[in-house]
Amino acid sequence: MDKILILDFGGQYKQLIARRVRECNVYCEIHPYTLEIEKIKEMNPKGIILTGGPASVYDGKSPTCPPDLFNLGIPVLGICYGSQLMAYRCGASAVSETKDMDSGTGYACNPEAVRTAPVSEYGRTEVVIDAPDSLLFRDVETRDGTDENGVNTVCWMSHTDYIARIPDGFRITAHTANCPVAAMENPAKKLYAVQFHPEVEHTPEGRKMLRGFVMDVCGCSGDWQMSSFAERTIKELREKIGDSHVLLGLSGGVDSTVAAALLSKAIGDQLHCVFVDHGLMRKNEGDEVEKIFGSRGSFDLQFVRVNARERFFRRLIGQTDPEIKRTIIGEEFPRVFGDEARKLKGKVRYLAQGTIYPDVVESGDGKTGDVIKSHHNVGGLPIEVVRELGFDETPIEPLRMLFKDEVRRVGLELGIPRELVYRQPFPGPGLAVRIIGEITPYKAEIVREADYIFREELHKAGVDENLGQYFAALSNMHSVGVMGDHRTYGLAVVLRAVITSDFMTAEAAEIPWAVLQITMNRIINEVEGVNRVLYDITSKPPGTIELE
Repeated sequence: MDKILILDFGGQYKQLIARRVRECNVYCEIHPYTLEIEKIKEMNPKGIILTGGPASVYDGKSPTCPPDLFNLGIPVLGICYGSQLMAYRCGASAVSETKDMDSGTGYACNPEAVRTAPVSEYGRTEVVIDAPDSLLFRDVETRDGTDENGVNTVCWMSHTDYIARIPDGFRITAHTANCPVAAMENPAKKLYAVQFHPEVEHTPEGRKMLRGFVMDVCGCSGDWQMSSFAERTIKELREKIGDSHVLLGLSGGVDSTVAAALLSKAIGDQLHCVFVDHGLMRKNEGDEVEKIFGSRGSFDLQFVRVNARERFFRRLIGQTDPEIKRTIIGEEFPRVFGDEARKLKGKVRYLAQGTIYPDVVESGDGKTGDVIKSHHNVGGLPIEVVRELGFDETPIEPLRMLFKDEVRRVGLELGIPRELVYRQPFPGPGLAVRIIGEITPYKAEIVREADYIFREELHKAGVDENLGQYFAALSNMHSVGVMGDHRTYGLAVVLRAVITSDFMTAEAAEIPWAVLQITMNRIINEVEGVNRVLYDITSKPPGTIELE
């Protein structure tokens, strides 16, 4: 099976790069930049992609790689920081053999290859492709036609350092007004570099560029398919689990639903599912989960619903920092889950999770990337609880290597109803990340009702199917209003709807004005304590989809 190896230098878009590679029906894996050369040779990838990252090659503690990486005969594509690192490392022929100024490794480099940009580039940027014959760019469609300087296209830039001088054997293949080397390549050695981010939606032709690298440069066949994943995974689960019992924390979301379905198909009622109702679910969602997975549902498994609302709200009193709130929920969930697990001590051997690949990539290490948000659903129960209960210390994660859309495709294969497979994404901490400031039962009820109204009106108008995600959130802002000739001082609800294909980048959706007006009127009249409704038009980046 063809494989592309992605080396992570702390880039926030690393999983998006992997997603784009898989869109080519080519399998790929993300590994830390510290992966040893011998291990890379053993993996025998068809190509290597170096991600972006927040570091500078001039920082003595910045992540780096040995120049041997570029002499393996394996195609390499450097993106943003990865491109600068390639220029820095491949500049050896331009200087004498000296000690590396960054890491003291003894590798030669070119300290003049990368400089700080006179003008930082961030956002959509006009890029002139100087070599339309490049395997990266030959399928790129022009934006405004071709001028005397080359082919124009738009790419997403996010950098302060830039490549000032290309290494020997390379040619410049693209530039911008402020960046003399927006792309470079050495076709003889199959080394390619781009200063921009081809993986994000804001680079419209980026998919074609990455496909050019994966298919044309690396020569991948594109024969990795999802059609047999469910059958293969069910067989593997049966072989691994045997007669043992498995415990799964079930939220009712897509990931845990598909994980439960796979395990149910494999081991039936040897699967024990625990649904922890923390009081921060959407309206009626707890009852819906029980209807689907409980004794009257269609899944062959053992289901328990735990009412832990008081427990969660008590711990959240006075907390306003979003990371602290996430941490509290991330701590309390395994405690509640652990209490239920203790009731099954001696019966259950394995712990299962609905972990998917973005969870693994974002939370698997904290060494290379800046923290954006913590994740509650990687790691499962604390190791001391796992050992106390005699569980196997390696959890069963049947979806660990899949992206969200791949999980959905597996769900449909398993016969899960489409409305469940494509239900709106909902964060593990629930409404906690949709309430700015302190969380109380009163505020949770406000956002729950407002969210229900918004979702209902979008569905009535028939615009919900085209949206990636939509919800209501509660701001921490009070404002003056007038209702029934009386002054009010109420809370402001924020409506959010975005269009996205990958959830790594997103644009605010243009909801019809009439729909927003109807929603606003209903929320103000039906939800006590609210006198103002706002619509969030922030894209991602610079914002995130959730408010916290």
